[in-house]
Amino acid sequence: MATDNISFNVLEHDLVPEHTLLTEAEAKHILEKKKIGKEQLPKIRRKDAAIRVLESINGQLIQAGSIIKIVRKSETAEEFVAYRLVVDGDS
Repeated sequence: MATDNISFNVLEHDLVPEHTLLTEAEAKHILEKKKIGKEQLPKIRRKDAAIRVLESINGQLIQAGSIIKIVRKSETAEEFVAYRLVVDGDS
């Protein structure tokens, strides 16, 4: 797997928010709760460093169409949750 050669886990850096791959059931629940379709979510490329690290942690490729939950810590809002749709290429 191409992710085997990752020498630095960007997810462990203090400035990088927590990234989590959602299961299909979790993704479906979030989309229904927000009353949106997958394509309405902001995008994140499969080549993104955080995605590559998640792949190495999970031991499997993250497919285009998957949804990533991103949790940013904030002093004012405590935490801000965002979702991203994984896409191939330059989409």
